[in-house]
Parts: sequence; structure tokens; C-alpha cells
Amino acid sequence: MAEKLLEIQNLKLYFNEGKPNMVKAVDDISFDIYKGETLGLVGESGCGKSTTGRTIIRLYEATGGKVLFQGKDVHGRKSKKELKEFNRKMQMIFQDPYASLNPRMKVADIIAEGIDIHGLAKSKEERMEKVYKLLETVGLKKDHADRYPHEFSGGQRQRIGIARALAVEPEFIIADEPISALDVSIQAQVVNLLKKLQKEKGLTYLFIAHDLSMVKYISDRIGVMYFGKLVELAPSEELYRNPLHPYTQSLLSAIPLPDPESERSRKRILYDPSVHQYGPDDQLEMREVTPGHFVYCSEKEWHQYKRVILHSKDWNGTS
Repeated sequence: MAEKLLEIQNLKLYFNEGKPNMVKAVDDISFDIYKGETLGLVGESGCGKSTTGRTIIRLYEATGGKVLFQGKDVHGRKSKKELKEFNRKMQMIFQDPYASLNPRMKVADIIAEGIDIHGLAKSKEERMEKVYKLLETVGLKKDHADRYPHEFSGGQRQRIGIARALAVEPEFIIADEPISALDVSIQAQVVNLLKKLQKEKGLTYLFIAHDLSMVKYISDRIGVMYFGKLVELAPSEELYRNPLHPYTQSLLSAIPLPDPESERSRKRILYDPSVHQYGPDDQLEMREVTPGHFVYCSEKEWHQYKRVILHSKDWNGTS
């Protein structure tokens, strides 16, 4: 069994709690992330995926539930020393490489900020050596250390953001839509870099995105969010082969196809929440349909999904 690095238990994040305009941005979701894996989190804009990532890393205080990192409650009371240690182990790569870097700081100081805070260099020479090494690790040059963020392209800035996250030698990185602000040609380079770094350094990722094709490429498992709820969670290949929740089917039907003929002829599926026809006695929860494949559903739907999977296996001639 793989080691659980992160356990999310009934996590809630409500804005304007108790008021008429309350928003349930993250609404009672639970999942685990295992050491060395990449869990992709997808959904349309406003579904709560980025808020989930920010709540995990304590940029937002949770309204309810628990976030356990290596068995310790992230949102529990912590001494300054414990908080510092936690901040070193868990880092974030932000969506906008233009806004996430201080324009008044040189690249060397941006990258070395964490090194300085955690006292990871004993001298100025060692500090700069670490900066140079990090720049090379993310595919940049030593002489980039003396420049300012505005002198770089979007892809290069995101590499600087990755170097900054790596500077404190974290175990877990939350990548919050790290490629959405980049040109398509650069996106693959950044994702390949993340995969390479994961292999070399044994990193664990939560990869948040709305580009389903890219998420499939980088993720071991994928969670699908809809209006603050986690509606489906499965291994990457399984989710694409057998999407069960109607919202997941809708998302997958919207992925553009490279073949113009297929693109013109295929049908997109529109998700209508009323299709579920839940009654007042229906208990909705994440239920395991096949090993590792969970769907947010009622018991009646759970039986229907199991029949769908069984039929699909019979149809394909597999057991």
C-alpha cells in the first residue's frame, strides 16, 4: 500500500457564512493523496478547485473538516516553529506568473526568499550557488539571477515560480492552474518539467486545472469538482474510459478533437442536475463503484453505475 501523504476529511470553506449570500465554495469533500503521485483536480471555473488548494495550504482557514499532512492537522493550532516546518514541506505554484512574482525584486532574491526564511544557506556564496543550481534545474541560465521578472516571457516566469517553490526542498506541491496563462506551445514544456522534477525529487503534486487533456497526461488519479462538491474520483485512464457521473461525461465531451471530421460530427453532452431526480430520503455520498473509482451519488444511482460498468466489461469481452 502506498503511503498517505495528505488526507482531506469533510473539508468545507464557506464565504459569508450565516448570511443570505453565503457561498459554499468547498462543500464537504474528502480524498487522499499518496506519496509520489499526482492527483489532478478538474472542473469548470468557479467550481471550487483552486479554493480547495488554497484551503489545504492555509491561505484560507477552513470552515470545517480536517486537512491531515503526514498525520498532523494542518488547520490545528501550531507553534511558530511547527508552522515554519509545515510551510517548508508544502509549497504552491500559482496560476498567474505575471502577478505572483514581485516586480521590484531580482530573480535571485525571489528564489532565495524561502532559503533566507528557513536558514538553508550558511553564507552569501552558498545562497547564490543554490539559486544558480535551481535556475539550471528549471531550464534557465545563471545570468538570469540578476534580472527582473518583466524581462522574461510567461513560460520563463512560471519556471522562476517553480524554482522558488523548489528552493525549500518541499515534499508536496500544489500547482494551481500553472499552465492556463501560458501559450499552448509552452504548456507542454512546463508540464514535462514538472514530471521530470517529480521523478528526480520524489515530489507529490495536487495539479489543479480545467484542461482535461493535460490533466490526463500528468495525473495518476483525477478528481472532478462541481459547485463545491467532489462528484467523481478515479485513476486517470479509468475516468476517461468509464466516466460515470453525468457532469464528468459533459466535461469529457467538451475536449476538442484534433480531427476536424470527428469534431464536427460528435455530440456534446450538456449536464442537467435535474437528471438525478433525488428524493428527500436519498443519502448522497461518495460511493465506490469499482476498486478506486468513486462517484457522488445515491444508493439507487450506485446500483445503476455498477450495472453500467458490468455491461461495458461484457461488451468489451473482458471479465
